[in-house]
Amino acid sequence: MATTRTFLVLFSLACSLSLCICDDESNYGGGEGNLFPGFYRSSCPKAEEIVRSVVAQAVAKEARMAASLMRLHFHDCFVQGCDGSLLLDSSGSIITEKGSNPNSNSARGFDVVDQIKAALENECPGTVSCADLLTLAARDSSVLTGGPSWMVPLGRRDSRSASLSGSNNNIPAPNNTFNTILSRFTNQGLDLTDLVALSGSHTIGFSRCTSFRQRLYNQSGNGSPDITLEQSYATNLRQRCPPSGGDQNLSELDINSAGKFDNSYFKNLIENMGLLNSDQVLFSSKEESSELVKKYAEDQEEFFEQFAESMIKMGNLSPLTGSSGEIRKNCRKINS
Repeated sequence: MATTRTFLVLFSLACSLSLCICDDESNYGGGEGNLFPGFYRSSCPKAEEIVRSVVAQAVAKEARMAASLMRLHFHDCFVQGCDGSLLLDSSGSIITEKGSNPNSNSARGFDVVDQIKAALENECPGTVSCADLLTLAARDSSVLTGGPSWMVPLGRRDSRSASLSGSNNNIPAPNNTFNTILSRFTNQGLDLTDLVALSGSHTIGFSRCTSFRQRLYNQSGNGSPDITLEQSYATNLRQRCPPSGGDQNLSELDINSAGKFDNSYFKNLIENMGLLNSDQVLFSSKEESSELVKKYAEDQEEFFEQFAESMIKMGNLSPLTGSSGEIRKNCRKINS
């Protein structure tokens, strides 16, 4: 299985770099839900090149943007499927998902999405969906920070609606219990392996003080810190995150290599140095998940292979295809 996954990941990297003709539906083994990697080969052959170029410029300007774009894709797919609903601003009957608890003052990168969409519209108007744009940007964010590449099945269309309640209720929160987090993944058709592998995206990026303060001061409601938090690491975090105030102060999700996509995130969990409760519970709560953490900490290639598989799986959640939805001209609003 690992050998097969290795071949697919290397094959996808070769195709994405050379834009070769090998990424058509027949060679991929058929599309899932009418999605396949060569969807835009005729209608917008430069689509992936354009997305990659704009993302590369954004990440070069601000390394943190890679994690932000990857997070947008995750938060989009967990609400109504991967349909670009997160990108919609409030208008008419639409109440934006950007104001939900997981996204408010937190989700970012929408200006980069606007830049990508403008470049795509200039090249091939009304062709590439915002949902596909997000999926490609997530893959490119991985590659640009040293992570794996994969062939992205394409052909999603954009929703004409958003779901504020879905965003509040479906996306795991930093202080959720292990069982709640796993439940929110399984509700989407993702399993324990997907949960642990996809959480590995926290090897890049930062988190706000408000998302981990509870672990430092009042984890169990008794005024005490989380017993699974390594003491010297906790002392360091308290300097950035006081008991009150400083909600927007940032700390690295991976203290050792916040700008590099690698497997040190899992090594941190074994040392009780996961920043968020939702990170650390992967190692401290269940034997099955802790074994996966150990496996990925020991074998970065295995982690990369599974991450690529799980990203493809997540990207295929309930896509709109065919005549469903639309291809938005502006990712922030529906066409009419």
